[in-house]
Amino acid sequence: MTGRGTPATVLLAKRGIAHRTHSYDVPAESPNYGALVAAALGVAPGRVFKTLVTEVDGALTVAIVPVTGELDLKALAAAVGGKRATLADRGAAERATGYVRGGISPLGQRKRLPTVLDASALEHDTVYVSAGRRGLQVELAPTDLVALTDAHTAALATA
Repeated sequence: MTGRGTPATVLLAKRGIAHRTHSYDVPAESPNYGALVAAALGVAPGRVFKTLVTEVDGALTVAIVPVTGELDLKALAAAVGGKRATLADRGAAERATGYVRGGISPLGQRKRLPTVLDASALEHDTVYVSAGRRGLQVELAPTDLVALTDAHTAALATA
């Protein structure tokens, strides 16, 4: 990667966490975007995860789920001991994380938010998440992702 890193990659380097960054070129408005990103990276779609900022009972919460599925909002609410979950307002998500939509990373966020990682991530040696800008993914061990985000794991995705 050339130039300055993102807050996510700076955090990984500062903590000495093994990782690799991967650039890709997929138009953001493409249908089936996640599958196209996985194809561009040459990896199984189940290893590529999207970061969604949600509200659970009014509190911003991060959900990290495979691009192959959708977020089960009821499962997320249950995972954090809440009753109701919705996707957060775009502006609120961008202000809290410091990232723009389409490039929200679970790492290096401006405000540390409660985070839940889909348990399927633990089935892989490494997973891919946004590195903090569109067109850039970071590959790291899911256990490192859990440790850096203080995440809980739960079954969050629906097929």
